Amino acid sequence: MSAILETSELPAVFDGVKLAAVAAVLYVIVRCLNLKSPTAPPELIYQDSALARFLLKSCPLLTKEYIPPLIWGKSGHIQTALYGKMGRVRSPHPYGLRKYLTMPDGATATFDLFEPLSEHCTGEDVTMVICPGIANHSEKQYIRTFVDYAQKNGYRCAVLNHLGALPNIELTSPRMFTYGCTWEFGAMVNYIKKTYPQTQLVVVGFSLGGNIVCKYLGESQANQERVLCCVSVCQGYSALRAQETFMQWDHCRRFYNFLMADNMKKIILSHR
Repeated sequence: MSAILETSELPAVFDGVKLAAVAAVLYVIVRCLNLKSPTAPPELIYQDSALARFLLKSCPLLTKEYIPPLIWGKSGHIQTALYGKMGRVRSPHPYGLRKYLTMPDGATATFDLFEPLSEHCTGEDVTMVICPGIANHSEKQYIRTFVDYAQKNGYRCAVLNHLGALPNIELTSPRMFTYGCTWEFGAMVNYIKKTYPQTQLVVVGFSLGGNIVCKYLGESQANQERVLCCVSVCQGYSALRAQETFMQWDHCRRFYNFLMADNMKKIILSHR
């Protein structure tokens, strides 16, 4: 009789385990997809000026609530993964010329120059001087997409290749790019100013490139000559706080730390 009673209780136990498993899976999905995160307009921090008012008027998207795509749109992980795959298939291939500049210490800086494909809406000659993110260069998908769009809207583009990042360009001095060195970017900007004396500059930096371009503009007032504006995209403002953040397991941040460190190791070892 006792054996019969014990057997009759097993389905209830299994149902409880299944329910707990389903609840755990749902929790992981909600947490990973960030589904509980509320949508809101972006928070804008700016000084009230004519330029700021012009930008707000010209870009109404800045004050609208961001409505992400359903289900996966709130997850930065999935957005990153999807763009990484889709970008490889659909990214354009703009044609440019590679330029080589010899630095005072013997290093060879390179950048790619892309001419505009149409006239600028103002009729002026405008060049975007672009600094990519960490360990990146002009052949990365997001840079190619950005350059293609800029060319079609009448901008000349000069894209810095971080020293040592291109696999087919050997180092000619015992150093590669760092987090604060503006020498190569400055050399590229000086080349553009001398080659195109009538052009105006729009300075653009992505991630680490945002730090470099802002540092470059702040190093000397002469560096700001002929610069219409500077755009810093996804810039990290504190390396020390970022280091602490990337050591956390929350939201898989430490996984990205591993990926970036592994990429840096590959670049360093490729020049061994």
